[in-house]
Amino acid sequence: MTHQLTRDQARRIIVRAQLLDAQRPGDVVEVAEQLTAIKIDPTAPIAPCEHTMLWSRIGWSYEAGQLIKAVEMDRLLFEFDGAFRPTSLLPSMLPGMRRWPQRDSSRQWLEANAGFRADVIARLRAEGPLLAAQIPDTAQVSRAPDGWSGSNQVPHMLEFLQRQGVVAIARREGRHRVWDLADRVYPSDLPELDDDEATTQLHERKLQAAGLAKQGDRWWNPVGATGEPAVVEGSSWKYRVDPEALAALDEDDGGRVAFLNPYDSMLAHRSRLTEIFDFTYVLEQFKPKPQRRYGFFAHPILMGDRFVGMLDAELDKAREVLRVNAVHEFLPFDPEEDEMVRAEIVELADWLGVTLADAR
Repeated sequence: MTHQLTRDQARRIIVRAQLLDAQRPGDVVEVAEQLTAIKIDPTAPIAPCEHTMLWSRIGWSYEAGQLIKAVEMDRLLFEFDGAFRPTSLLPSMLPGMRRWPQRDSSRQWLEANAGFRADVIARLRAEGPLLAAQIPDTAQVSRAPDGWSGSNQVPHMLEFLQRQGVVAIARREGRHRVWDLADRVYPSDLPELDDDEATTQLHERKLQAAGLAKQGDRWWNPVGATGEPAVVEGSSWKYRVDPEALAALDEDDGGRVAFLNPYDSMLAHRSRLTEIFDFTYVLEQFKPKPQRRYGFFAHPILMGDRFVGMLDAELDKAREVLRVNAVHEFLPFDPEEDEMVRAEIVELADWLGVTLADAR
């Protein structure tokens, strides 16, 4: 049976799957378990992505120390490939990590640097946890600088070893990653899954986080044949829908206002935003200033299940104020909508521990 969804239903499924409905989650781990990944990014006109993602879900009670505790003390989350992920996801990731790399160039670089690889592992075994800067670069073959990293090959090797499940990030010192052997960071009693079991579980978790995913999508959110088939009015796409999300459609607890960091997972699938939400999102961070319409790092404003505007704001740490440069309204807000957005801005300033300087 193929489910026939209205656009309103499709939007509600996605918003609820992303924990952006009125029913807020209770803590950091609950968010990570549902979303499967909390993006890490240091760009912070307001706050880094990992913190704004959690605040936009949990609300005023979220504090940065809760994330640190979940990752570094409780080990209920772990850092991998630029995101914090729930440790419950590790068993389904490990089989793929053990097969890595698939690309010939990566495999050849590792083979050419077998001695370097052994040196890094031995150094961590003897002295870890360590910063990358504390590990000598003994590479036999270097990767060319890519604009994001320099000539030092240690970060490359650590990231390759992380993808293989050999090393892991034990904690952070500021924005710097501290590395150790994976068997000293990851739990030792994880269940063993074969490739098929792992793939199935990953697809199920991805669909859980998406709520509604494009069928056959191999790039943004591959979910395979998990879930149930669905179509959405006005869309030519074929979808897979999470049965639990479908069953919860009647539990309408209303919506709320949320400001989304530009790297928020809700915004990652740009074509789905256009297809389902009629929202064409362009990040203006890398555009020249004269070409920006909404601002360097403007946060999309979600109201209920619709995108209604963009918040251009920045934290002035020196003056301890949140400066609102503009609230761009896609359509003019009615008085109730305006009050809801203003109330959320006040909440944001309170969460940041600063006063509000409204420059509009």
